[in-house]
Amino acid sequence: MRVKQISIFLENKRGRLAAVTRLLADTKINIRALSIADTTDFGVLRLIVDQPDLAYQVLKKNDFTVSETEVIAVEMPDKPGGLAKVLEILDQHNINLEYLYAFYGQSGHEALNIFRVEQIDEAIQVLGEHHIKLLPGDAVYAL
Repeated sequence: MRVKQISIFLENKRGRLAAVTRLLADTKINIRALSIADTTDFGVLRLIVDQPDLAYQVLKKNDFTVSETEVIAVEMPDKPGGLAKVLEILDQHNINLEYLYAFYGQSGHEALNIFRVEQIDEAIQVLGEHHIKLLPGDAVYAL
């Protein structure tokens, strides 16, 4: 139920994001979801791609500062309260959410979000016990 996320540390300079996306495009790697958090000097680009191992290797080979992190893909009802329900379950079990971002596509009629939590195994177990659907990496990369 774990999904590989690629994080790239980028200098906050014009063209850096374009360089990453061009490199991935030229390698035929498709971006499935992304998030950017920035400060004055740098930004962190987080990506879910269809070929995470290849993306990591290509970015590293081209001198980007890159790391791989495990996250979970959480499917929830695409209606008011869908996200709140999932977050309340995590809160009730003292599982801290570090960050989340939305997925571009949908796995059906449900919304899909990427969650980074401190206790990933516990989160997988608790959400499963509450019948919250988590998608495995292979399913997410293929969306």
